[in-house]
Amino acid sequence: MSDSLHASGLAPATIDDLRQQAKTVAKHSHSPYSRFRVGAAILITAGESADQHVVTGCNVENASFRLTTCAEQSAIATAVGKYGPKISIHAVAVANLNGAASMPCGACRQTILEFSTPDTWVFYPAEKGAAAEAKLTDLIPAAFRLEQA
Repeated sequence: MSDSLHASGLAPATIDDLRQQAKTVAKHSHSPYSRFRVGAAILITAGESADQHVVTGCNVENASFRLTTCAEQSAIATAVGKYGPKISIHAVAVANLNGAASMPCGACRQTILEFSTPDTWVFYPAEKGAAAEAKLTDLIPAAFRLEQA
């Protein structure tokens, strides 16, 4: 493994750890309907502190599919509940236990954007479990941002 930093500024070991934490928390998924078990790990800072924290979440399905909570949104809600609304997401890792491609859905991309930095990276599985990655701005190039007065 190389000692050089990834384009995100993260060490490869940090990215590997995020991916592993996402995979581990996917085991807690409540997905009796789809059986698509997803986990997410987000790397954040909170408020004015430079300290980084990793927060995880998994998908939680509901018999009314529209009410299902995605893993990424679960992790973000947990982070806000624990650290308050002034979190900054620096990286997101998504994993699933089904060996399928699974980048964040559109709703999750918008939720990540709400708390992202201009350099937020997303790490996710591609086809056949291959590791994939992208800057959030590449995944949601025409993002909706509400400018508050």
